[in-house]
Amino acid sequence: MDKNRTEGMKHEVKGAMKEAAGKITGNHAKEAAGNIEKNAGKVQKEVGKAADKARDNRH
Repeated sequence: MDKNRTEGMKHEVKGAMKEAAGKITGNHAKEAAGNIEKNAGKVQKEVGKAADKARDNRH
């Protein structure tokens, strides 16, 4: 499994938690930062999936 998949998942979860905390406390900056980190994690996870698929297709 590509490292980007696991790192992306960590960022996705961390961002979702940050976003939720921002919503609960009314901190719009924290909410936005969490949303950005969550979406960046999703992208990183997809990059990892693509790398895994490319590696599998070579063999």
